[in-house]
Amino acid sequence: MSYLDWIVLGLSLSFIVGYGIYRSWENKNIESYLLANQSLPWYHVTLSLMATQASAITFLSAPGQAYTDGMRFVQFYFGLPLAMVVLCITFVPKFHKLKVFTAYEFLEGRFDLRTRSLTAGLFLLQRGLSTGLSIYAPSIILSAILGWDITWTNIISGGLVMLYTVTGGARAVSHTHLQQMGIVTLGMVIAGVTVVKLLPDDVSFTDAIHVAGKMGKTNLIDFTFDLNNRYNVWSGIIGGFFLQLSYFGTDQSQVGRYLTGSSIGNSRLGLAMNGLLKIPMQFLILLVGVLVFAFYQFTTPPLFFNQVQVEKVMSSQYAAEYQKLEDKHAQIQSQKRPHVLALSAALDTDDEAGIARERDVLGATESEVQQVRKEAQALISKANGQDTNDVNYIFLRFVIDYLPAGLVGLLIAVILLASMGSVAAAYNSLASTTVIDVYKRMVKTDGTPEHYVRVSRWTTFGWGIFCIIVAQYASRLGSMIEAVNVLGSLFYGVILGVFLVAFYFKSIGSRAVFWGAVIGEVFVFASYIYELTAFLWLNLIGCVLVIFIAWLLEKVWPQPVKA
Repeated sequence: MSYLDWIVLGLSLSFIVGYGIYRSWENKNIESYLLANQSLPWYHVTLSLMATQASAITFLSAPGQAYTDGMRFVQFYFGLPLAMVVLCITFVPKFHKLKVFTAYEFLEGRFDLRTRSLTAGLFLLQRGLSTGLSIYAPSIILSAILGWDITWTNIISGGLVMLYTVTGGARAVSHTHLQQMGIVTLGMVIAGVTVVKLLPDDVSFTDAIHVAGKMGKTNLIDFTFDLNNRYNVWSGIIGGFFLQLSYFGTDQSQVGRYLTGSSIGNSRLGLAMNGLLKIPMQFLILLVGVLVFAFYQFTTPPLFFNQVQVEKVMSSQYAAEYQKLEDKHAQIQSQKRPHVLALSAALDTDDEAGIARERDVLGATESEVQQVRKEAQALISKANGQDTNDVNYIFLRFVIDYLPAGLVGLLIAVILLASMGSVAAAYNSLASTTVIDVYKRMVKTDGTPEHYVRVSRWTTFGWGIFCIIVAQYASRLGSMIEAVNVLGSLFYGVILGVFLVAFYFKSIGSRAVFWGAVIGEVFVFASYIYELTAFLWLNLIGCVLVIFIAWLLEKVWPQPVKA
């Protein structure tokens, strides 16, 4: 990076961290530290919710996901607006009325401490692991740019957020989210415009989209009902609905964001606006990835996008073999370019025969490219013993190679700030759940407000260390944006099932729902391990299993319902 890039990056990060520390001065008690005294307006709630979701994984991995798999991932969010409606009607007023710190407090009153502890424990496990992935994502950036060891980059990425989260709590998290989303939005708009400007002079934005579409990258909608297909309309609306309902209704990292709203109306409006804005936002981020794919149809892309691993293999005994693959890749790309231009020309003139012909040629050429990439990945694995999935590096490599000085620093700041937003919210939610649902309930019930604030800070620090340790193993999981949603799907359906029983099945007691949750979780894990269905459906399966098993147990093993 240039000096200007380092200045832009340094100023952006310093501003956010400094602002977060400044906001930490206002914390006097546990209500302020964990809920910001429930004083924030709806737009704070909306941007905080969006910043919590929009981690570095979103801006780093989503364009790479679109580059390799097209835009069908956007269907993942189709159930979100409907989930927001249900939450606004049911969960929000219930949580505000009960004046809870965490979602899981409600479950003890409805069931018992054992059920509360189980659901809180499932959340802590899931959120602690997924936060490790969120820390690893920006570590990729520092590692790729500076060649640093991934261990130190994970420590820096995770530790930077702790500077203001440990001291500032929910207020610092929410206020920094407001600034982060502003920089993130600006950066991604600039990235999209820059990709278009880098296209050949005779290739317009429309031409690029058409070419990418004919090569299978604008596959937005798929109405085929297939339980083994990860992304289609039905898995998005049904499976996605249950995932989003559980995520926003029972995951403390999200519940904690809208509980900071100054009223039920502000929390509802914040959730509703999040539901309206998330799909367009994700569509535009994926579109950037499609534009990068189109750009690389006219410019030779890297054979392997992780430059650090390429440099390692080039300094090994396999350097000559890898260079031959590089040469072969370049030759294939040079042969491919005229056909891409011919496809673009055929699209302009609506020449169906020409479109079909060039599409077939490009399909065969793309297969050759993928074969060379497989051979290159095998060499990298031999030389370095490293994971050879480079989908998370595609957008980053483009940014480093082609964006002008200053914009590289801004885009890297965008990815790092997005990570800081989601990790900060996760730290805060892990601390609040641990302190409220475990420490304050079962360890020390009569502490002073100052004591609980102090414990919350130490708990935040402890979870930060745990998440950094998890980040060390995240490189083995492939596409980060898929990995984090798979991880959520393993837990969210079961947790949601417990809450739905609590809300709508008054005849079911604590014993039945506890064992329903345990059995349901075992089945969900078995379904994933044996690949019985695509991961999004696990959210529906887990939820339905908890409700059905709890209902059945209550019939055959009845227990008096708690008054």
